[in-house]
Amino acid sequence: MATSAYIHIPFCKSKCKYCSFVSYTNQNSLLQKNYIETLVKEINYYYKKEPLKTLYIGGGTPSLLKIDSLKKILHCFNFSKNPEITIEVNPETVDYTYLAELYNSGFNRISIGVQSFNDNILKTIGRIHNAETALKAVKSAQKAGLKNINTDFIYGLPEQSAKDFINDLKIAADMDVQHISLYGLKIEEGCEFYKTPPENIADDDTQADMYLMAIETLEKYGYKHYEISNFARSGFESRHNLNYWEDEEYYGFGAAAHGYIDNRRYANYTNIQQYKTHYETKQYIEDIDKQKHLEEMIFLGFRKADGINTARINETFSINFEEDYKKIIEKYLCTGHLLKTDTGYKLSNEGFLISNIILSDFIEC
Repeated sequence: MATSAYIHIPFCKSKCKYCSFVSYTNQNSLLQKNYIETLVKEINYYYKKEPLKTLYIGGGTPSLLKIDSLKKILHCFNFSKNPEITIEVNPETVDYTYLAELYNSGFNRISIGVQSFNDNILKTIGRIHNAETALKAVKSAQKAGLKNINTDFIYGLPEQSAKDFINDLKIAADMDVQHISLYGLKIEEGCEFYKTPPENIADDDTQADMYLMAIETLEKYGYKHYEISNFARSGFESRHNLNYWEDEEYYGFGAAAHGYIDNRRYANYTNIQQYKTHYETKQYIEDIDKQKHLEEMIFLGFRKADGINTARINETFSINFEEDYKKIIEKYLCTGHLLKTDTGYKLSNEGFLISNIILSDFIEC
């Protein structure tokens, strides 16, 4: 049974130079209105009225929507006691009044796309806010009553030094945000940087150094490194994202949204007009058989700092994990990239740096 839902809002004021996500900048109020109408239809068509433990509205820039539109979305769902209800916002789209209305509407977690507190870097990557606007957004969210605030940062950006990046993290930590997410710059097809590669970006080794420095810095500030890219004060781990990493089901609503229901992964149409016409169908559906399910549980489990629970895997799939994967386990225990835990195995910090290689070995075994 699905107790989580993700909703995609594919509208942005402008496209950041590193972004390859599905988003549209040529949006207007009518397009937004029609999109919300289709979204509500899709939710009512698929949603089985389960009480949700988590709801996450991402994008794009969901904070471009008016509060009334967001309320229409929330009213589609039943919620369990003390749900986690998250919305992503960009600093230039919010002020104290809007944030207070979000909080009063039921949103109790907010994720702010800061990316950097360096104005030159922000301009280079195509962000339309500056450091002052980002700082004001965090302070306004706190003043509005939000007590579960995430800030997103990217490392390896053009002209960004390790000192710049660590300084960004210290600023966020000093503001006492509850959660911090870090993402290494990846230039993928579909973004402006792919067409015109920027100069002075960090190579893989430099990104690795920045990542390890970030872990050390944030742990000194009292944040728990609980997933490859995520750090939280105690009790403020993202319940919605943990639902993904613990291999639980979830709905995906909206253009380009992905979901996982009844051993099927699916993706909605990315084109808004196709989505509007075909919201009752899916662009992509994959049945997850037993072998694929095992691979996903291993892959997702190793994203968590606590790692995988071998007893759970053995019980679910009637296997002997330590015997079946003995050679790979021994290989990475010897190199220090894998560590034994009370319940199974986890990646070390150095293991996280080469997680794709390690996970490929497990999946190809």
